[in-house]
Amino acid sequence: MPVQPMNRRQFMQKSAVTGAAAVAAGAVGTGTAEASDHEPEHTPRTWSFSILGTTDLHSHVFDWDYYKDAAYTDKAGNSCGVARVATLVKQQREAKGEERVLLVDAGDIIQGTSLAYYFARVDPITGTDGKRGPKHPMAVAMNHMRYDAAALGNHEFNYGIEVLRKFESQCRFPLLGANALDAKTLRPAFLPYTVKRICVPGAPDIKVGILGLTNPGIALWDKDNVSGKMVFPGLVEQAKKYVPRLRALGCDVVFLTDHSGLDGSSSYGDSLPYVENASNLVAEQVPGIDAILVGHTHVEVSSYTVKNEETGEEVLLSEPYCWGYRLSVFDFEVELHHGRWKVTSKTAQTLNPNNVEEDPEITRLLKADHDLVVKYVNTPVGTCTADLSAAESCWKDVPIMDFIHEVQMKTVAAGLSAADAALPLISVAAPFSRTADIPQGSVTIKDIAGLYIYDNTLYGKKLTGAQLKDYLEYAAKYYHQVPAGTAVDTSTLTNANKFWDYMYDTAAGVSYEIDIAQPEGSRIKNLTYKGAAVAADQVFVVAVNNYRANGGSGYPHIASADIAYSSTNEIRQLMIDYVVSKGTLNPSDFADANWKLTQAGTPVF
Repeated sequence: MPVQPMNRRQFMQKSAVTGAAAVAAGAVGTGTAEASDHEPEHTPRTWSFSILGTTDLHSHVFDWDYYKDAAYTDKAGNSCGVARVATLVKQQREAKGEERVLLVDAGDIIQGTSLAYYFARVDPITGTDGKRGPKHPMAVAMNHMRYDAAALGNHEFNYGIEVLRKFESQCRFPLLGANALDAKTLRPAFLPYTVKRICVPGAPDIKVGILGLTNPGIALWDKDNVSGKMVFPGLVEQAKKYVPRLRALGCDVVFLTDHSGLDGSSSYGDSLPYVENASNLVAEQVPGIDAILVGHTHVEVSSYTVKNEETGEEVLLSEPYCWGYRLSVFDFEVELHHGRWKVTSKTAQTLNPNNVEEDPEITRLLKADHDLVVKYVNTPVGTCTADLSAAESCWKDVPIMDFIHEVQMKTVAAGLSAADAALPLISVAAPFSRTADIPQGSVTIKDIAGLYIYDNTLYGKKLTGAQLKDYLEYAAKYYHQVPAGTAVDTSTLTNANKFWDYMYDTAAGVSYEIDIAQPEGSRIKNLTYKGAAVAADQVFVVAVNNYRANGGSGYPHIASADIAYSSTNEIRQLMIDYVVSKGTLNPSDFADANWKLTQAGTPVF
């Protein structure tokens, strides 16, 4: 059952004075609240305010699935899009007072849907041929919603720094990144923090410092876009620098917005010296933080507390899922002591927007943009001779995955030098979506976009046979061990070790078996190339996306491997171009069942 927002009377009863107050627009603060040992009798002693939070919106404006060309739906009954979240925000402001509510985001705003791609590549916000580009729909929506700040997410960098800077210029709120530094000067490349003032009639302003931190993994995942331009140190390290600064500026409340999960894990292993999901570590190790809006991991954590090791104070954290599925609500109560406000109570919850209507003003502002994208994704690019489904792609070698491999290998092959062209060529790719389907008959852009949902580009990297076997063993930890003689249940077979579908690579060009009865590290059997066993010193060119090539998901050897080919063209667009050039997509041209699951040598399926 969704939590009902507190009404205005209930919220205001927590404050000694309920008159109209105002929030002053928050550039970086420079002064401290005026102190006094003898406040006037009319001075309110307590006050209440809220900070609302979203994260990982990934350019979901409306409750719409561009890949299915239909209203969004899932088994959990979620809705998506900031248009519905905007209605919840309105309700919160009406219930608590406009002046008592701040709105913050934790990053990953401008990538993730066909809407995002359209305004980055088809009709880019940076403009084309000297003409001014359009406004990004997310800037329009978030400006309308009056966001106060947003942290940078790692996906902000997917389309390059120029697109990100243009988006930043279109926002009427700061994009914060205290650990996004200029590579040459090591100074912040974006604002590290902002300070918002909540005006309290007859009392000093409540100064709320908002510090933004992004993900160190950007250095790996978007190496091509940021190398030599920006560096990304750890969250803990930069929070230790800036939290004391915010306190020195007189901030009564310090609030962090972190594009980083809260379990201390890293998908990239030791490829970087900084933790990927470090919000819990920031809370533990950096004194002076009141609360953290968490992002990046696409989970819902309504309320979570971490005790600071130095002060013993509880730090409050909340992560509101992704795509506008939820809205985090942090409620603070503060009390005036000697001219300074102190937090006396703080709680967090998440609200579900699936029972409210979309904000009609966002619909008015952005329906034309939405309609443009709907028309674009429904553009026919060719035909297909058979229905190609990804439903079983996580445990079977299916033709729809071979389509990806075919495009990757043909593209890399065409770009290799003569020496590298003599080497055996293979491909690795992950099943990004189990619901993807390329229908028999007409094929549209949305059909291909639904299969390849990320804006990855293509590399060719060199691995030896021994390294390739290590790579495939690493991929095989995706499966839970199922002893011989035990029934295999596909609903529980995959995603062992928190190894998600997008992290699991299959290979084409070589043949192999994955024996799920064996322990991790000993599962790859009968690895062959053109019928012969792969030799340990045999050198392969591996077609692989940039995310994996740069170390994404922590695969061994690949990040440091020699480069034989690289391209700035998105793999998705290469797939579209392939269908256009062929006219007809025919699985008989590329389907090859070259890998399978076994139990002690017996095929599972």
